[in-house]
Amino acid sequence: MTQVIYDSTYEGWLTAVFEIYEYKLNDIVFVKNEVSDSLLFSTTHFTATDPEKAKRVLSGLQKRLSAEGLSNIYKAFMSEVKQIDETMFQFVKYVLASPINIEGDLSNDAVLGIKKAARLTGKESHRMEAFVRFKLTKDELYYAVVEPDCDVLPLIETHFKNRYADQRWLIYDTKRKYGIYYDLENVQTVQLQFNTESNSSKFLAEVCDEGEELFQHLWKQYFSSVNIESRKNMRVHLQHLPKRYWKHLTEKIPTIKR
Repeated sequence: MTQVIYDSTYEGWLTAVFEIYEYKLNDIVFVKNEVSDSLLFSTTHFTATDPEKAKRVLSGLQKRLSAEGLSNIYKAFMSEVKQIDETMFQFVKYVLASPINIEGDLSNDAVLGIKKAARLTGKESHRMEAFVRFKLTKDELYYAVVEPDCDVLPLIETHFKNRYADQRWLIYDTKRKYGIYYDLENVQTVQLQFNTESNSSKFLAEVCDEGEELFQHLWKQYFSSVNIESRKNMRVHLQHLPKRYWKHLTEKIPTIKR
């Protein structure tokens, strides 16, 4: 068994795939960032991310897959489903070994696994686009805190850049400890110390624009007015708005009576 260690990036994984073929490695287990002690009696191959090697793998796949099929590999990677990198490798092996397009062969476990993982990431991306709620700091930066099930920030940045092109904003993923920041020109990845536990009125007073608290109050009033109790279907509501998103949604923050 060979542990193939890469830096946890998609480009790093593509480089690892190239080197598996280059060095004829067999019985592969992918490991992110460091050696796994749980894999006894295994050899280790360290992969240094190489953009040229990654590009060559992508180029080979591009010749054999549709645009959607190629995109689905990336989305599957971003799903962070357990052992997805091994499933992706089995998919790539099948793609490269077949003389025809294999995307429709759902009898193959790897093809089906990629499709399911990509769909999961796609659904999470759409939910984030719908559920992100911005707050405004005193220096006029709109920020939102999220905890998506999948690593979707790279997939949603274009949506928010186009939608909010005239204001600075930051969307921060507390689960993965990084964010995307738009400075009115470009979107860049940022990592920062961010106190996401603070949800008190004191924190709002220190950080948020005075008008934003009023807006949040109005938004919650609107949500309550359209959410008529007698017509509420909680089962359907939870299908479209799972509880795990509630703590970052303005309309779900309880009103503090003063």
